[in-house]
Amino acid sequence: MEKEIEIDGLKLRYEESGDPEGHTVIILHGWGCNHTTVRSIANSISDKLRVISIDLPGHGDSQEPSEIWGSDDFADAILKLIDNLKIHKPSLIGHSFGGRTIIAMASKSDTDRFNKIVLIDSAGLTPKRSLNYYYKVYSYKAFKKLALTIFGEENGRKMIEKSLKKRGSADYQAASPKMRSIMSKCVNEDLRKRLHAIHQPTLLIWGENDTATPLTDAKIMEKYIPDAGLVSFPNCGHYSFLDNPIGFRAVIREFFKTELFSKP
Repeated sequence: MEKEIEIDGLKLRYEESGDPEGHTVIILHGWGCNHTTVRSIANSISDKLRVISIDLPGHGDSQEPSEIWGSDDFADAILKLIDNLKIHKPSLIGHSFGGRTIIAMASKSDTDRFNKIVLIDSAGLTPKRSLNYYYKVYSYKAFKKLALTIFGEENGRKMIEKSLKKRGSADYQAASPKMRSIMSKCVNEDLRKRLHAIHQPTLLIWGENDTATPLTDAKIMEKYIPDAGLVSFPNCGHYSFLDNPIGFRAVIREFFKTELFSKP
């Protein structure tokens, strides 16, 4: 069932499915996606659990933020949604950017606020930068300054926007100008120092061929989250839950077997 809620003037859409009397699980999708992307995750546990899949702000049918948000702003919005819906101690599942949001949520909240956490090919760690990366960054900054100086504000901005579209990822190119700024801010926030503050049982599910958030990120998370375990799938990429749906369903149902077979 599709529903809508307003959080601090921002309209957020979400889908509720499953057993309304069951334990509540909140699912957050990745960047550039919406709740339908993770519907197969919801379907794998919704026979006995209550599942709420949220369109993150600026995605799907949820409104864009009015300002340039960081990871904590997304976390605060979802925390307020949980409070508004009066959900007691839900479990959290996040894919990619949704995982980043959950890391921010769990590391800034009371340790008993959530039940269990699942991070799937999660974002949240800033990779080590190569010399080529810094060359690209500083050459772009020089280009930006020259474009504004030589061609003026209006024409210079058009040239910068055109250059960004060529340089950016597919997700970046598909986003609105404001969401591009938000994406840029978030991906440059390294949350690794906050991993130790996550005390919930945490399941990490990863595709071994993931190039967007590599398996090395999962191993860092497993090391620093106190109660974490890692399951990796061979021959799977960034969408491991879609690449290996049978294996994924078996793993996640095992992790939630207590909640699946007992009422709250």
